[in-house]
Amino acid sequence: MNEKLKKILSIGLPLLLGVFLVFYTYSRFTPEQLEEMKGYFRNAEYGYIVISSVFSVISLAARGYRWRYSLEHMGYLSDFKTNFSAVNIGYLMNYTVPRSGEVSRALVLKKYNDIPFDKAFGTIIAERVIDLFILITFILTALLLQFDQLYAFISEKIPVQKLMYLSIVGGFGFVTAVLLFIYSSWKPVLFIKEKIAGLAEGLFSTFKMPNRVPFLSYTAVIWISYVLTFYSAIFALPETSSIGFGTIVTAFVVGSLAVTFTNGGFGAFPLMIAQILVLYNIPETAGTAFGWILWTSQTALVVLLGGLSFLLLPILQRKK
Repeated sequence: MNEKLKKILSIGLPLLLGVFLVFYTYSRFTPEQLEEMKGYFRNAEYGYIVISSVFSVISLAARGYRWRYSLEHMGYLSDFKTNFSAVNIGYLMNYTVPRSGEVSRALVLKKYNDIPFDKAFGTIIAERVIDLFILITFILTALLLQFDQLYAFISEKIPVQKLMYLSIVGGFGFVTAVLLFIYSSWKPVLFIKEKIAGLAEGLFSTFKMPNRVPFLSYTAVIWISYVLTFYSAIFALPETSSIGFGTIVTAFVVGSLAVTFTNGGFGAFPLMIAQILVLYNIPETAGTAFGWILWTSQTALVVLLGGLSFLLLPILQRKK
């Protein structure tokens, strides 16, 4: 497969998946439900969406600040305006080719601060490792807080007998995978072990850096801001304003995972948010409207900040 075809597929397939999910979501609603959804959009309290967007900007700024400490640990200096602009550009690029934002961030630093691409990219990967472990922590927290609801949902969708069979097969598969991972010398397994070892090394190196306290403090600010971005938005609709903390964490995790499925969560984010909220007796029309309002506001913010960064960074860094 040539590079041009790979590029077309990497952009086109996630976009097509998003379009399919949008069509699938709305094809299930009756005309009355669609009209009800329009009412949610018209009557939403958009002041809370503005507050949500402010927390989102704080998370982006904190990510730009945090990057400074990773770069200093590698022996390089980069000013905040360049880091912040690179982060914004990276998020914008993820709406075109998924996961291309990391490459774009490193390229911006190479262009304007002459930091070697591989070094800048290495710091980004180290950050992603930290973020991955925090996301896993959120997933485990959601499972603990909402175990009863999730178990009831799974039991309703899957008969108990089949659930037992799946549990046995899953347990056997897990034990087999662990044994293969520990004892196998098969090349694919060795490759996975090498990658996991690299991720673990990147994670633990963070705790050894001289500025680990401010680095971890900004990490906390980033993730608290993420949660507050989601939390602020729930008050935009009366139907979602009373959901509890456990529901918020669960929906936040599902929304975070949905973003990885398509270009910036297009189609997937509103659909998965609506399906989770249905578990907590939120009407599917309200959940879908909430998902689209939040996704649209965040996308507009990314496009605005990413576009401004593209335009203003060459002016701010005129000498370079």
